[in-house]
Amino acid sequence: MIYMLLQADTSAAGGQMDSIAMIDLLMKGGVLMIPLAILLVVALYIFFERYFTIKKAARIDKNFMNNIKDYVASGNIEAAKTLCRNTDSPIARMIEKGLSRLGKPLKNIEVAIENVGKLEVYKMEKSLVTLATISGAAPMLGFLGTVLGMIGAFYNLAQAGGEGGADILANDIYQALVTTATGLSIGIIAYIGYNTLISMVEKVIFKMEAYTVEFIDLLQEPAK
Repeated sequence: MIYMLLQADTSAAGGQMDSIAMIDLLMKGGVLMIPLAILLVVALYIFFERYFTIKKAARIDKNFMNNIKDYVASGNIEAAKTLCRNTDSPIARMIEKGLSRLGKPLKNIEVAIENVGKLEVYKMEKSLVTLATISGAAPMLGFLGTVLGMIGAFYNLAQAGGEGGADILANDIYQALVTTATGLSIGIIAYIGYNTLISMVEKVIFKMEAYTVEFIDLLQEPAK
């Protein structure tokens, strides 16, 4: 039993030492690790904030359009508008704009809905350009750290006059490569996050277009 406890303590200590060693390694990456850390925090914040926002935008009651059809068919336009106002969704805001243009030429209604749709897409894509920029800037910043580290390594080697050359190079180079590894990791995370969000936005746009077509078809149905 005592042996098992000692072994557990040793394993826990070993894991803690590994964590400390990793932190120390990252800290030795130099001053460029600070902007890289900031880019990572910004990338994660944008991804999760946009993810939940876009996911919320994609949600809409399955009976929403059926209720709109019933209200329009019965001539209760105000009830249809109220339903749209009470539904927090890009689709609902587009339909509401279309309802507010009833009585005007169909082309005008389509343009009004399209304009609202563009604004809603813009809202969903907010900050995605920043995420795409981070996916490219982080690796470049990492490479810059490596180049600066290599310059420092050879400068220190020259200053040492060739004494302890291997140790000096090894120490400086592994520190320099930390920035490259970190920058590439952040770039990969941002790139995957960006493409995931773009895919989600495209699905919402498809749904918005489908509901718009359904609404326009409703307006073209002959009165019963």
